[in-house]
Formats: sequence, C-alpha cells, structure tokens
Amino acid sequence: MINEFWNLVLETWQQGIRGIGIDNIIICLLIILGSLVARALMNTYLLDKIAKLTEKSETTLDDEIIESLRGPFGLIPVAFGLYLITAYLPFSGSLDLIATNLVKMLVIYTIFSALANLTTPLLNLLSDNSWLTPAMTTWLSRVASVLVWIVGITMMLDIWGIEIGPIIAGLGLFSVAVALGAQDMFKNIIAGIFILSEKRFQPGDRIRIGDGLHGIVESIGFRSTQVRLLDTSPVFVPNTDLSDAQVINHQNMNYRRIFWTVNLVYSTSAQQLESICKDVEEYINNSKNFIQNPGQENFVKVTELGSSSIDLTILCYMDVIDYTQFSQVKQELIFKIMEVVSTHESDFAFPSRSIYIEKQD
Repeated sequence: MINEFWNLVLETWQQGIRGIGIDNIIICLLIILGSLVARALMNTYLLDKIAKLTEKSETTLDDEIIESLRGPFGLIPVAFGLYLITAYLPFSGSLDLIATNLVKMLVIYTIFSALANLTTPLLNLLSDNSWLTPAMTTWLSRVASVLVWIVGITMMLDIWGIEIGPIIAGLGLFSVAVALGAQDMFKNIIAGIFILSEKRFQPGDRIRIGDGLHGIVESIGFRSTQVRLLDTSPVFVPNTDLSDAQVINHQNMNYRRIFWTVNLVYSTSAQQLESICKDVEEYINNSKNFIQNPGQENFVKVTELGSSSIDLTILCYMDVIDYTQFSQVKQELIFKIMEVVSTHESDFAFPSRSIYIEKQD
C-alpha cells in the first residue's frame, strides 16, 4: 500500500503539468525569483552608483539618460531569465516556438523602450538652439517616441509571421472614415504646429487671450493648450481658437508702461502746475525703478483742460516684469505724486457739475 502511494507521488512529481515535472517548475520559479532579485540589484545598486558619478558632472544630460534607461535596463535580467527557462524546459513543437517568440518580443520591447525613453534627453541637447524651443522639443520627443514604437510593434508582429502591409492598407481605409469624423482634431493638431513654429508663447509665459482669459501657459498639447488662470484654475483652450485669437504675450515685453491721467483742481496756478510736473518728472528720471525707453522718453505734462479739472499726463517705463514688483513701484509713485501735490498746495479734482439758477421777476 505504501509503495503504491509512493509510486503515485513520484509519478505526479515527474509528470507535473503537461509532462513538465514539479522539480522543473520549482527551478523555473527560482530562475524567475533570481531574475527579479537581479533586476532590483541593478536598479538600486548599479544604476544608483552610476547616477552618483554622473551627478558630479556639470551637465544634466547624463543624469537624464541614466533615469530614462532605468526601466528598460531592469528588463534585461528578466529577459535573460525567461531565456534560461525556455532553454531548460523540454519544450517542443509549437510550444517551443511560442516560448522563443515571447523571449524575442521581450528583447525587442526592452530595446525599443530604451530608444523611446532616450528621445527626450537627446532632443534636450537641441533645446538651447534658437529655432527649437522647449515646447517644440516636447512635441518632437512625443512624435519620435510614437515612430520608435511603430517600428518596434512592426518587428513584434513580424516575429509571429503577421504581415504589416495588409494591416496598413486596412488602416488606410479606416483612417479615411476617421478623418471625416475627426476634422476638428486634425485642425487642432495643425494649429498647434503653427503655434510652435511661430513661437507665439512657451510654457511658463503669461498671456492674455482676447479680452477674457489671462494666465500662465502650462503645456502645449497636440489638441489643446493648458493655461493656468491667475486664480489658479486650469483652462484648456483648443489650439484652433488660439491660432485665430489675438494673443498678448506679457512675458516678451521689454518694458512695463505707466500711462496715467492726474486730475487737479482749477484753482491750481500755472506756476504750481509747472512745479508739480517738474518735481514728479525729476523723481521718475532719478529713481532706479524707472528706465529710459529709447522709443519714447518719460514725461509729465499738462495735456488738457477738462470739464472739471486740469489734467496732467504721466508717461514712464520700467524694466520690472514681475507683477508684484510692478505694483510696488506704482504704489511708490502714487505716494510721491500725492506728496508733491500737497507740497505745492494744490489738490486732486473729482467730477463735478455746477448749476446756476437765474432769478426772474
């Protein structure tokens, strides 16, 4: 009885699953476990050592390359482990072909995953050129990644004997139907290309779209551009609308301009007006907050006799782009104008209307 049971155990141990013994299965599991351990060691030890060495260099390109290769590099021991399993197990016929093709697919995936990840750091080398902006670099890296994966998928299909020609022909007919129903999407893609080529704005620029939207550009996508409004809420603007709209890029302005009209009471004499204009203009010209615009000089002049006030025009420029600093400079100028007007014993006017009542007998 015991011998029969032992023979049954041995037979089960040897037959296992489809003739593959349990001992073979245990060895395969150990190979998989060893591959995963090797993958963890390569990522956490070897690549980390290399990353520490690249941190000492002046450029960040080598750091980006190491990080982009971290994922594909970890697949190498996994692919090697699967190869050992297919070589160790007694596969035959179609099962051996399937196992071999799976290993080939994993090798191809590892290679093309590395190539796709390398497109971004390699294209960043060209981002310093005047013709290639950061937004264009992002677009080109996405397109390059898609092309790399198309080639990779073609090779994977070829492993299984699937011809790509009939698939492309079928996709051509399918794309015609898709194009008819996705015209807006293609219009947005083309508009996005024009936006990038014309360099209207880049991520990080503060723009105003028409009379409504005002915010910071966060990303320029294939279909839409994400703008973070000044109240921190995001808005997605279709590229077609951006290409047709009037867009003001505040980030590219050379100077900030102050163009104010100051209203003084009519009781102000010509001598007082002249002194007020002179003092305010001297403050602007001598202050480090303001700058001389080669195209238009700063000035403070009496420009109009209004209905209820004598109007002074103040025109000046500053090279402060940050809005907080700009507001601080404006505040200091306002305080100075108030001080000068008070010093010369004048006052600010406000809209008023005089009514004369004629007395009749």
